[in-house]
Amino acid sequence: QSLCILRSCCWSPQSDTNVPWCFFSSNHGYKVDGGMRTTQEGFQATLTRLSSPSLFGNDINTILLTAEYQTQNRFRFKITDPKTQRFEVPHEHVGTFSRPAASNLKYKVDV
Repeated sequence: QSLCILRSCCWSPQSDTNVPWCFFSSNHGYKVDGGMRTTQEGFQATLTRLSSPSLFGNDINTILLTAEYQTQNRFRFKITDPKTQRFEVPHEHVGTFSRPAASNLKYKVDV
């Protein structure tokens, strides 16, 4: 049984230390709109904001999720506004990834 409190955070203490005690209910956040599209590196999905109260304000209604299965141990995802390009701080060690998706993954991704 869960108790939902401030900002719709639900509180449900668990004996399993790998399960978060505080989480948002399933009517918050975004939903996949139009399915996921496979790319050479992984997948892309358009996400549409659910009509729940805003937690932080200034929400973007449609976002793009880009995912890359970079190695067996590394998954990279990026969330962007597909309608407005924004400045991204360049990082000397994080370049573009243009290899095929890794196989024999040691993780599972659910969207």
